[in-house]
Amino acid sequence: MNRSSRFSLLALLLTALLTVSACSSGADGSAGGPTRTVTDIEGTEVQVPVEPARIVTLSEPTLDAVLALGLTPVGTVSGRGLQTVPDYLGAAAQEIPLLGTVAQPNFEAIGSVFPDLILVDGTSINNNPPVIEALRQIAPVVYTGYAGGDWRSNLQLVAESVNMAEEGESLIADYDTRAAAAAEQLKGHQDQTFSVVRWQGNSAALILKELPAGRALTDVGLQRPANQDRIGRGHSEPVSAENLNEIDADHIFFGTLGGSSVGNPLAGGGADVGEAQAAIDQAASVPGFTQLSAYQQGNIIPVDGSAWTSTGGPLLMFRLIDDILTALTEGNSP
Repeated sequence: MNRSSRFSLLALLLTALLTVSACSSGADGSAGGPTRTVTDIEGTEVQVPVEPARIVTLSEPTLDAVLALGLTPVGTVSGRGLQTVPDYLGAAAQEIPLLGTVAQPNFEAIGSVFPDLILVDGTSINNNPPVIEALRQIAPVVYTGYAGGDWRSNLQLVAESVNMAEEGESLIADYDTRAAAAAEQLKGHQDQTFSVVRWQGNSAALILKELPAGRALTDVGLQRPANQDRIGRGHSEPVSAENLNEIDADHIFFGTLGGSSVGNPLAGGGADVGEAQAAIDQAASVPGFTQLSAYQQGNIIPVDGSAWTSTGGPLLMFRLIDDILTALTEGNSP
């Protein structure tokens, strides 16, 4: 770690400690109430409230999972490359107070809502022990999964943390039933290939098989091109301009997060289908794009980038299946 990083980390920890000092001694919400033990994804045993009432979610998968379980967190963070929570979660989710961004949680804001449980995973804090330890000075923290990990296991640990394990298993069973039914409806497309692309600026990135959109395509029996038929590193994989043909397939699900990124969520732009269509129009001026087979066949499908090119939980997975069916069985954009 270089000197700049050490000073940044020190500032972060000092902010956390000042936050804790400013809060009342019962800020973690668990003091004096019944607790139970939850073992997180790293094997750490965490004492959490039996019925947590003030949950903070610091990632898209944990927010999605909590909402899917019928709970509303007292605070969350903005989505990847966004200034709000992901669009696919709907209007009600937009009212949840924001406590920073997915890449930079605001410790002071987190402390100010007096959480009794904080849920994080590798898509946000990315297993940064000093940051997790600082959060644990505010409230019990459960680390629920890794970047690129299976949404099912993340959901199961979130559900266990909020004492709703059976409800979590029910969501998974419902999804598996839905995916099997969709696979039957899509049998006529199982000899075709499908690519998932995030477009930002004048460049593309591939969503591979470990991310939610890739998992959804696999779950409904659809194939990836040979160069994309693999697990990635838990995030989108950039494609250089000279290798633009690597994004090609019989069909391309095409999304954008505008000009924003995890490190610069304020850069502007949107993530909805309209923004995706605008990005397609822009991409048509990039050398090689109009030579793609999917483009020439009219098979580039604009989609919501906050759903298709980021990450999430069960609500996202249901949405992805709906989008696939809409695009391939109804002939419309999602």
